[in-house]
Amino acid sequence: MDNRLKRAPGIYLTGFMGSGKTTVAKRLAERLGWEFVDLDAEIEAKEGIPVARIFETRGEVEFRRVEHAMLVHWRRKVETGQPAVVALGGGSFAQPAIFEQLACHGISIWLDCSLSTITSRLEGAEREARPLARDPEAFRQLYEERRAIYGKASFRVDADCDPESAVAQILALPFWK
Repeated sequence: MDNRLKRAPGIYLTGFMGSGKTTVAKRLAERLGWEFVDLDAEIEAKEGIPVARIFETRGEVEFRRVEHAMLVHWRRKVETGQPAVVALGGGSFAQPAIFEQLACHGISIWLDCSLSTITSRLEGAEREARPLARDPEAFRQLYEERRAIYGKASFRVDADCDPESAVAQILALPFWK
């Protein structure tokens, strides 16, 4: 097993919105018997409002501050030996402070998904609920910009598939050996 995982038993799933981070993280955590954490859901529970509302009322900078604090909270739990699979928000990994934390604490996995798959997954109300997905051109540009950032993850899996296939790919990665 990879030494990073021995020191801090945390797996952090990153990827663009709609790539399946929450669904795959939940199923992976169930398979491993580890804690499942959806970072956005944790933020919403603590703040008492949806992520989209935080963006609208407080701005992205404040949301990123809250997000970073929540990740620090969960990272510390992982470091004390509480294994967890954490679904990051789509922009979390793009934040230098978050990226640096995860580089030394656990394993990061990019769920790489094509723009066409993501677009089909985020239709109608689901797209409207995500502030950064409302403008199709800005959405495409953001997708392209973040691909290079996600590529810095410890591992990459193809997420243009059903969640169980993505979990199987993760369980086949070499860090388990």
